[in-house]
Amino acid sequence: MSRAVIIIAALVVATLLVVTAVLLAALGHRRIGGGLRRRFGPEYERLVTRHQGDTKAADRELDRRLKQHGSVRERPLSPASREQYAVQWAAIQKRFVDSPQEAVTEADALLARLTSDRGFPADGPFEERLAALSVHHAQHVDGYRGLHGAARGRGSTEENRRAMTGAGELFDALVAEQPADSGRHRPQRHQAGGGGPR
Repeated sequence: MSRAVIIIAALVVATLLVVTAVLLAALGHRRIGGGLRRRFGPEYERLVTRHQGDTKAADRELDRRLKQHGSVRERPLSPASREQYAVQWAAIQKRFVDSPQEAVTEADALLARLTSDRGFPADGPFEERLAALSVHHAQHVDGYRGLHGAARGRGSTEENRRAMTGAGELFDALVAEQPADSGRHRPQRHQAGGGGPR
């Protein structure tokens, strides 16, 4: 074989190796990104929007959350604690009719206590608690984010109602039946007779 043929063959092989490596990296990123998209759902989409369409930046942030908060183990609540939380939430929903802003503020404080009791970070900024919650309850954190925002400002009654409804989904997930009592008791949230925010 001539020297030119050997050089051309080597260049073709090197080019094929580079193209293969690039394709494998792209497929691996798509597979990782797809897994994060499935796991985090609307939270993933919110981060992509916040990062102006940069899916790699959203993936990096969610990877950081998984590494930092993936080992959080939710502590179970006793049946009595769950019932007490359910009663308090129902009372806040009833209060919403006459004092929406006050009810939203109380609901935000109640959820902070509940998340702490379940083992999520209680100290530090709200966004860090939300990051930890997103690893375990990704489908419900946006409602909690809305409630926290509504508790900090004066939203309209309709905005406050939507915030309460969204946060109620996280509340339900956090007080739901847990392994500690093997399902012997599951509190039902009481609905205010047509007057609650839901």
